Amino acid sequence: MSLLELKNINQYYGGSHILRNVNLKAEMGKVTVVLGRNGVGKTTLLKSLMGLVPIKSGSIELEGQSIEKKNPYERARSGIGFVPQGREIFARLTVEENLEMGLAYKKGGTPIPSELFELFPVLKQMLHRRGGDLSGGQQQQLAIARALAAGPKLLVLDEPTEGIQPNIIKDIGKVIRMLADRGNMGILLVEQYYDFAEELADEYVVMERGEVIAAGPGTEMAEKGIRQLVAI
Repeated sequence: MSLLELKNINQYYGGSHILRNVNLKAEMGKVTVVLGRNGVGKTTLLKSLMGLVPIKSGSIELEGQSIEKKNPYERARSGIGFVPQGREIFARLTVEENLEMGLAYKKGGTPIPSELFELFPVLKQMLHRRGGDLSGGQQQQLAIARALAAGPKLLVLDEPTEGIQPNIIKDIGKVIRMLADRGNMGILLVEQYYDFAEELADEYVVMERGEVIAAGPGTEMAEKGIRQLVAI
């Protein structure tokens, strides 16, 4: 049984058919990468997964349980941590308060896991600084830590390298790999930066015009010419 399975997902905006019978799996202990040029439906796919937009048809299962009728809050409680494109941290709240928001559905007084500061040491140094005062890379680390705070089974990341300096991209890549290698979490990563995606991918999916046009093991990306498929 897959950790996550999307079957025949269809989505429309007005009269436009945005997602066309999309099938996708994410496994525990693996990084599944979704690639594609701008406007092919990657972010819509994640919004559909999180319940931010309702799907027209198809099914979404987490550990064999249907979740497509659950609202976003219920999907988070089911074990999905989501890092949206653009990070969407709370700029006026401190780093500490942002992390506490990741614990919103836990019992009051649940402490922030100390492991988050081991993964992202800079957050401990900036605990009382406002989120809006952090650099883009620091905000991205905060957004990932917030999504990890409640201990999700599935971590979903929408273009985490966007607008981030290279040294922090490298650090984020190391954290993603380490989280997957522990074997108690699956990672679904939507990414445009091909080299970052190829380095991390255990499995890959390529989308074009709302459809999956290629998929397979990450080790085959180079020989299958995936870079050319997603080149702008």
